[in-house]
Amino acid sequence: MKIHVYYIGKPRDQNANSMADEYIKRCSRYACTEMREIQPDRFDPWIKHPSAKKILLDPAGKTQDSAQFTKLIAKAEEESRDIVFIIGGADGLPANWRDRGELLLSLSALTFPHEFARVILAEQLYRAFTTLRGHPYPR
Repeated sequence: MKIHVYYIGKPRDQNANSMADEYIKRCSRYACTEMREIQPDRFDPWIKHPSAKKILLDPAGKTQDSAQFTKLIAKAEEESRDIVFIIGGADGLPANWRDRGELLLSLSALTFPHEFARVILAEQLYRAFTTLRGHPYPR
């Protein structure tokens, strides 16, 4: 299983970048994990990752608690299926992408910068992996 976290927009906040990078690095102990910027007009995740589960982050999406998110990661591991997470930019996701994802996910009912969304998602990925491995981190 591989996890790809793609985001739209320049990562300007160096503190948020460092935090997200640290959690992605920690996740890499458990699965091949990458995070990078994309430009929707030059990148199509459905072509690049045809068999991966596409999860699009959007404020209007379904909310999950950490236990539900962990089950999502566990199922992907059981199926040996890659996951692609896509975080929209300041203007959200491209209009033609929202209906194509397998899951539209909201991290919170609160509004925060997309840089923070990357940190929160990366931390939740790490929390899921450590929960599944019985690591003490999620206590």
